[in-house]
Amino acid sequence: MWNKLNKSMMFCQAMFGLSFYGVMIILTRFFLEDLNYSEADTMMVVGAFSSIGPLFAIAGGFIADKLLGSYRSLTIAYGAFALGYALLVIGASSANIPLSLVGIALASYARGMMAPSYPSLYKRTFKSEADFENCYPLNYSVNNLGALLGQYLFPLFVFGIGFNGSFGLSCILAAVAFIVLLVMHKPLSKLSSDNEQENTVSTKNIMSFIVISIAMIALVFFMFSNMDVGQYIVYIIGGAALLYLFVLMFRGTKSEGLRIGTMFIMTLLTTCFFVYYGQMMTSMTMVTINTMRGDLFGFIPIAPESAMAMNPLWCIVGGPLVTWFFTSMEKKGRPISAGTKIAIAFVLVAISFGILTLAVTNVGQDAIISPNVFFSVYAFMSIGEVIVGSFVVAFVLSVAPKAIENFSVSLFYIAQALSGILGAVVSTSVALEKGQQVTQQVVQNLYGNYFQLLTILAVVMVLIALICSAIIRKMLKSADEHHAIELQAAN
Repeated sequence: MWNKLNKSMMFCQAMFGLSFYGVMIILTRFFLEDLNYSEADTMMVVGAFSSIGPLFAIAGGFIADKLLGSYRSLTIAYGAFALGYALLVIGASSANIPLSLVGIALASYARGMMAPSYPSLYKRTFKSEADFENCYPLNYSVNNLGALLGQYLFPLFVFGIGFNGSFGLSCILAAVAFIVLLVMHKPLSKLSSDNEQENTVSTKNIMSFIVISIAMIALVFFMFSNMDVGQYIVYIIGGAALLYLFVLMFRGTKSEGLRIGTMFIMTLLTTCFFVYYGQMMTSMTMVTINTMRGDLFGFIPIAPESAMAMNPLWCIVGGPLVTWFFTSMEKKGRPISAGTKIAIAFVLVAISFGILTLAVTNVGQDAIISPNVFFSVYAFMSIGEVIVGSFVVAFVLSVAPKAIENFSVSLFYIAQALSGILGAVVSTSVALEKGQQVTQQVVQNLYGNYFQLLTILAVVMVLIALICSAIIRKMLKSADEHHAIELQAAN
């Protein structure tokens, strides 16, 4: 089951988690303090940084499928990460806004290139589909180990080595992963697409890749520089991808169309879920910065912006638990469908935001909330994330036609992008004005009403997900029946 190839890839995934989330967790203070952004503008930029990258998984899927192959795409992505962080170092050292935005634009595009390439290549390092599905949640935990360390440690690093030193550390970590992929070139490229097995890439493909990359990086930079317009670009690109998937439902055979239809439904559900997940980078981060004080459990020091480190901590714990629970149910002859798993995730989200609502509506006159409260809030949210993050990708890979495999995986990341921007836009409703004082009334009314609404909507999404689960089961059953008929007709 485990071998040198998937272990090497998991190491790279850990380096990604450590470098990316380390940068993301300190971007809020960087833009607020060094670049003097407002709370609303900062939430939009940080929300975009966490979500725009997955949007460009569309380009990443096309590049991997048609131009370079999975291995080359993944390797170039890690190199671009390192370069993007290097530009961010230079921008931070001189408080240069355009150069800083170019750095995060390049890193965002690199994340989009990596997104569809990693799961498809990682899957091929296992001998069977079952091995991959059982191990993918553990890979998710490894990613979150890097995210945990990055989100907890980097705010502390800022005090010692500043923003530019912290960004430089992320550059080194990404470069290490890039070197590991170069070392593993021969065995990994053999598992990749036919393009790479031929060992050469045509000049036409190389030029197409360069043109696409320059255009995408320029577009990302424009979006970060003009978020009022940039959010609509996200909606257009995401909507176009979903429309293309909808059209594909009617282009192939009946069985393929039904399976693609299930992917369409799952993408919509995933988008709704990640609107909640995106709150961790925007509204919840601002709430912790403004209200969270004290040590976790009374003895673990934690910076307010480091509260998000509780998310990967719980993901690390949740990965094995989620794997054990669903594997046990399968062994008992009671497998849980993918749609029902998302419904369970929404139950956990409703509990999470319910706890947060109670905390902010009952805050004292000092407007201070204990880190212990956020520890429980992140617990339920994070385990829900593990469920969606692990099993949606596995579901998509199990039903997607091979010709659009990487594009199909990119749909998961498109859902993240759409929901990230939507979540960031919604979260600006709780942004405070520059210099506005955080009082008991502000916390109870502004934050309380916001999180109460999200809690109610999460309960509604549980019911919607259960209905969709039943529809998906019927569609897959019908797809199998039509596939059998199509095989008989072909013979």
